[in-house]
Amino acid sequence: MDDTRPSVLVVDDEPSVAKAYSLWLDGEYQIETAHNGEEALDAVCETTDVVLLDRRMPNVSGDEALSRMREAGYDCRVAMVTAVDPNFDIVEMPFDDYLSKPVTREEVIGTIEELLDLAAYDDAVAERFAVERKRAALESRKPDSELEESEEYARLQQQSEELSTDTGMEMDHDSVKKALGDIESDEPKTAF
Repeated sequence: MDDTRPSVLVVDDEPSVAKAYSLWLDGEYQIETAHNGEEALDAVCETTDVVLLDRRMPNVSGDEALSRMREAGYDCRVAMVTAVDPNFDIVEMPFDDYLSKPVTREEVIGTIEELLDLAAYDDAVAERFAVERKRAALESRKPDSELEESEEYARLQQQSEELSTDTGMEMDHDSVKKALGDIESDEPKTAF
């Protein structure tokens, strides 16, 4: 039997956390788990749709695993799911969403569904979504004074403005959670 369910790779060095996510997702998705960055790199493949990736892992960190996945040409959607508070280093990281632990089942499933929906849109829309999620992550954890002093955050804001013009989409921070619902119905859909 051909399994057409979306493929989700769960990567967390805490086996109990990986198992919990897997139980939450069981039945809805094809699930594979990895308990470190090396296993994640071995498990990711062309058919992987979404990766839930912890940042803090021994040996090969989630950051390094993500970088190596992108260098290898994997264009799957990636959500960092981590206890590491976002810092300005995330501005340059090639992920789509950032969830701070602890997370709920609803948050994880909602994020996966949003990321799967992104596959129906062109690269500019996906990039706009990722930029806004990074802004939201930083703004939720950093005081305004740090944001105002950060060159990285200023670049992120500039990128947001440019992408807003390029995509013709307005996304304010209140609508970021439902970003895909804000995309106008006449937005061109292009599969990745």
